Amino acid sequence: MATVAVAPRVPLVISNINCRFSNSRSVRQCHKCSWVAHPESSSLYFHYSTSFSASSVFVQRRVRKGFRSVRVITKAMADSGPSTVLVTGAGGRTGKIVYKKLREADQYVARGLVRTEESKESIGGADDIFIGDIRDANSILPAIQGIDALVILTSAVPKMKPGFDPTKGGRPEFYFDDGSYPEQVDWIGQKNQIDAAKAAGVKQIVLVGSMGGTDINNPLNSLGNGNILVWKRKAEQYLADSGVPYTIIRAGGLQDKEGGIRELLIGKDDELLKTETRTIARADVAEVCIQALQFEEAKFKAFDLASKPEGTGTPTKDFKALFSQITTRF
Repeated sequence: MATVAVAPRVPLVISNINCRFSNSRSVRQCHKCSWVAHPESSSLYFHYSTSFSASSVFVQRRVRKGFRSVRVITKAMADSGPSTVLVTGAGGRTGKIVYKKLREADQYVARGLVRTEESKESIGGADDIFIGDIRDANSILPAIQGIDALVILTSAVPKMKPGFDPTKGGRPEFYFDDGSYPEQVDWIGQKNQIDAAKAAGVKQIVLVGSMGGTDINNPLNSLGNGNILVWKRKAEQYLADSGVPYTIIRAGGLQDKEGGIRELLIGKDDELLKTETRTIARADVAEVCIQALQFEEAKFKAFDLASKPEGTGTPTKDFKALFSQITTRF
């Protein structure tokens, strides 16, 4: 019996396809596998398309018993139970959907992070909702300890200055509360989350940003003089350089509509902003966040996300194929 790859000395769990060892003890059959390319090399590894640890090592070897050749897959993994996933910004409109989806899925243990008790109560007030301020690194540590993956949905929110009268024409003016500018929230706050998650040994970080970051003159940057896309882009780059497996989703204009009924579109470098398909339902963004946790094809990827109008195209159901379209790491 020859081993073609060497795994670190960690506990091993063996599964197989229709085989028994000579000691007559059955080994559980696996039905959830697919071949994928490792993001850092050209080697092929055997991968479960569930939420197992991304750092798990797979070793393929061939066993010949009598006249029958069987394939045995050796998987080094620390925990085969449900993955614990923290959603930050869980009190926001998109964050609420992601948190709810995680709670409804058997393969995940959901956690949420919100900033206030009021936000906690708005999504049920469960014990798995933590209160913390992402601008204060120490305050978010209890929520992050022990998680397997992190979904970042925090963002600075501009406010409209009072007194604007749309009947008089002109444009409304916006501002950010002191201490809540994009630099503090979208850069320092997200950096704090990435650092804490990396220290905690998370296996994946999904970060939801926004299209438009390639253009310094994008109108969103002028809101409240916050340069929000500049700071978001800086945090995205920090994540991509962190060494943690990541998925960066740059969503188009967010809509409060039903999800799962449109064809999703993948883009890069804000190309979709030059088309008529540059919006997406929050529910679809939330679903892509969940699906990104399940496929190796989503890791070490950054992409723009929008959808075709309802009633055109074919609703996206094959997320592995969707993620396989992505060729950009940033």
